[in-house]
Amino acid sequence: MVRKIVIIGAHAAGTDAASAARKTDRSAEITVITHQSVAGYSPCGIPFVLGRHISSFEDLVVFPPSFYKMMKMDLRLETTVKKINVEDKTVEIEDKNGKNKILQYDSLVIATGAYPFVPPIKGKDKKGVYTLRTIDDGKRINQALEKAKSAVVIGAGLIGLETAVALVERGLKTTVVELLPQVCPAMLDKDIARIVQKSLEERGLNIITGKGVDEILGNDHDHVSGVSVSGEEIPADLVIVATGVRPNVQLARDAGIKIGETGGIKTNMRMETSVKNVYAAGDCAESINIITKRPMLSQLGTTAARQGKVAGINAAGGYAVFTGCLGSCVTKLFDLEIGATGLTEFTAARAGIETVAGTITSKTRADYYPGGKQIRVKILVDKDTERIIGGQIIGGEE
Repeated sequence: MVRKIVIIGAHAAGTDAASAARKTDRSAEITVITHQSVAGYSPCGIPFVLGRHISSFEDLVVFPPSFYKMMKMDLRLETTVKKINVEDKTVEIEDKNGKNKILQYDSLVIATGAYPFVPPIKGKDKKGVYTLRTIDDGKRINQALEKAKSAVVIGAGLIGLETAVALVERGLKTTVVELLPQVCPAMLDKDIARIVQKSLEERGLNIITGKGVDEILGNDHDHVSGVSVSGEEIPADLVIVATGVRPNVQLARDAGIKIGETGGIKTNMRMETSVKNVYAAGDCAESINIITKRPMLSQLGTTAARQGKVAGINAAGGYAVFTGCLGSCVTKLFDLEIGATGLTEFTAARAGIETVAGTITSKTRADYYPGGKQIRVKILVDKDTERIIGGQIIGGEE
């Protein structure tokens, strides 16, 4: 009997799940569903299109429609999953024309990703306020940049800083406002973050830390005119909210699938949820931190791809496990390369781990060879076990 596999989501986790499922079961009927108009692209590259390092949004598409056709998959674009029925093993879908249909499955992979979190800031619904998550978001912002001269980015995480750098590169006077006392708070320790902030400010990016946006201000046409930060008005033609994302788990929750302590879908090492033959992967699913052995939300494309592969293999009748992740990530801000893996001093302390840190500063080339840039490496060690549990690196070239 032909196995029917339905996959909700068509980006890193969903597409890798579909690919792995096809390689595991050559005869399975595989249906991939996404509410977006484009499938198989890398959202991580959107800020670099805005900064014109990548020529077009189309270049971000890793798996074009021809890939799904070649792999004999049924790709449903602009289709919304309305309901999952785990008792009947069905999903109810609605296409862009409003037509509803019921699909039967033997195995289901939920790869619904995450959605941008927008704090309850007064004025957040004004025209000219954007979030950045999808290609369509990127296109809207790109169009707005044609006329804008100034911008405010709320949030100094990876997406916030990458986007802010892109705006500076496009010639906009740009300010980043971060509620926490440092940039990249989830990625870097305070000492490394200070170096990053100084480097960005030297390139023309204005950064405010330790303060939040009180209100997004507007003109008579209800369009953004600026933001208020601790009583100070900062002019802006557009505002981008980059204050993190939340796992998109409503479909799973409504279906009675267990949600974990992090807010992501709880899974075992096979990426199987609390319901047999229903799997979850990517930004909507929990990971296990290899160091602390505690649930975490990785929400990185690399993790999503690995989880998706495991989910796809198991959904197709194979066997694979996902043992956890370190949360390794890298980025480039102007000419500064930044990487991190494992725990920071803050996350280690929160896990009850006493740490010892060592930092070294050197150059990317021998002293006698021209063009070398400064590079700094910080290693974090568990004081009791003497095991390396984290690392951060910043430098001027690869």
